[in-house]
Amino acid sequence: MTRARTRALVLTTATGAGMAAGAALAGRGLLHRQAAAARRVIGKPLGEEAIDADRVWKKKYGDPIDLLLLGDSIAAGLGAERPKETLGGRLARGLAKQTGRAVRLRTAARVGSESSMLADQLAGLPPAYRPDVAVIVVGGNDVTHRVPVADSAKHLEEAVRVLRDLGAGVVVGTCPDLGALRPVPQPLRALGSRASRQLALAQEAAAVAAGAHAVSLAHVVGPFFITNPDEMFSLDRFHPSALGYQRTAKAMLPSVLAALGLRDDVPFGHRRPG
Repeated sequence: MTRARTRALVLTTATGAGMAAGAALAGRGLLHRQAAAARRVIGKPLGEEAIDADRVWKKKYGDPIDLLLLGDSIAAGLGAERPKETLGGRLARGLAKQTGRAVRLRTAARVGSESSMLADQLAGLPPAYRPDVAVIVVGGNDVTHRVPVADSAKHLEEAVRVLRDLGAGVVVGTCPDLGALRPVPQPLRALGSRASRQLALAQEAAAVAAGAHAVSLAHVVGPFFITNPDEMFSLDRFHPSALGYQRTAKAMLPSVLAALGLRDDVPFGHRRPG
């Protein structure tokens, strides 16, 4: 190759690389602007504290089942206006109806939590506490904060193993599809959808390997949120409404019963451990 051609090739390559880098920077700038716009639109009309639903549900039934909720704002029930409308309240009532037993609900989930915070939620439980079944819903904040998928899955797996060592059945609701969030503009919404689905697959693999049941929320309730957003989302158009939590709890209940050894079959979107 002549010196002239070499110089031309270097110049062309450098120019192409510069254009690609410039496009990447412009793309990142667009995504940052869209993320800021989405945060402004969504805001925090619900505050940062979920309503307290912890109590013994259907107390008159007696012989209570201990149900533990871990994870983020969905597990905590942010967006519900009454205790019975939270995910924990819905699951407790459904479980009581199916078993004829009371359900003692304890919610350790906290608004804004990432998977790395599950360990602290577990550490904050009373030393003698032994749940019969635990439900974990986490992942959305991992996606929005760009936590590496492998790290998120590892934290989840560790939490499941701790719970299994305590003798609890465990059900993991994998990360919802963030593509259902209409206030988030494109292409950010598409990227969020892809990232949340990638995390959900990793969570499912980690959960079943550690001995938990996994429920794909993107498959079992995601279509309802996509086709009926006005009904399924609460005021902030980000967290579930009372109906959204009702659908989610109903979808997860088969695996909760299976985790307790009270049901053998599970429907589409559910995976048994191992």
